[in-house]
Amino acid sequence: MPILSGTSRLAGIIGWPVAHSRSPRLHGFWLRRHGIDGAYAPLAIRPEDFVTGIRGLVAMGFQGANVTQPHKLAAFDICDIVEASARRAGAVNTLTFRDGKITGRNTDGWGFIAHLRASGIQPKAGPALVLGAGGSARAIVTALQDEGVPVALANRTSARADELAALLPGLKILDWNHRSAALADHSLLVNATSLGMASHEPLAIDLDRGSASLAVADIVYVPLQTPLLTAAHSRGLRTMDGLGMLLHQAVPGFTEWFGTTPVVDEELRRFVASDLIEAT
Repeated sequence: MPILSGTSRLAGIIGWPVAHSRSPRLHGFWLRRHGIDGAYAPLAIRPEDFVTGIRGLVAMGFQGANVTQPHKLAAFDICDIVEASARRAGAVNTLTFRDGKITGRNTDGWGFIAHLRASGIQPKAGPALVLGAGGSARAIVTALQDEGVPVALANRTSARADELAALLPGLKILDWNHRSAALADHSLLVNATSLGMASHEPLAIDLDRGSASLAVADIVYVPLQTPLLTAAHSRGLRTMDGLGMLLHQAVPGFTEWFGTTPVVDEELRRFVASDLIEAT
C-alpha cells in the first residue's frame, strides 16, 4: 500500500450506493503497478448532496471522478464543458477538474469498442442489434454509429426505444418480440439490458436464428458468464463479456487524472475478476 504525500493525486467513484463498485480495485491496481503517488476512493454521495459534493472535491484539489448511478444526468448538468462523447450518449461517467472547471465525457462507448477489438471482433463486420435503451445502450449505439456500423435496437418498452431513435438519426427500431428473428440479419448482438444479471431473469432469445458468424456481447459482468454467453459458447459463437468494457472504459479517466496511460491485460483482468467471483 503506497504512502501518500502532500502532492498526491486524488480521484474516485461517486455513486449512491457505491460499495458495489469495482472501480477502486481496478484503479488501485494501476496505481500500484505504476508506483503513482495517488489514490482512488469510493465516494458515497446522496443525490441531494451531489452538487455540494462535487464542488467540495474541486475545492479539495481532486483531479476528477467517475460517476455511476444515480448521478450520471446530474453530472451532465454540473459540467462547464461537455465533450461530444457525453452529449451524444446523453450522460456523463467521467469528470475531470482543471483550473476550477469541470469537464464531462462518456467513456462507456469507447470502452465497448476497445474491448470488441481486443476480443478479435471488428465493429465494421456487419450490422449490430442492441437490446436495451438505457444509458449504456445509448453510449454503445453512438459508438457503433461513429464506427459506421448500421444499428438496430429493441427494447422491452417501445416508448423508450422511440425516444432514443429521435435523438440518434439512423437508428432502426425493432419490436422486442421480433428480437430472435432479427438475428439472421445481424453480425453482432449486444445485450445492454439487466437481463441475465445476478438476481435477474435471463435474457430469452433464440441464438439458433443467427448465423454461425454471429458475435455475442453482454455488458453484464455479475456473473461474468451469463446465461446468454453460456448459450453462445455452446453454439461455438464468438463472445464478449461485460468485464472488458468496464476495464477499457477506465483508461481515459486514469490517463487524465494520474498522467499515465494504463494497459488492460490478463493480469488486470484476473485481479478484478477474482473479486467478482468471490461476490457471486
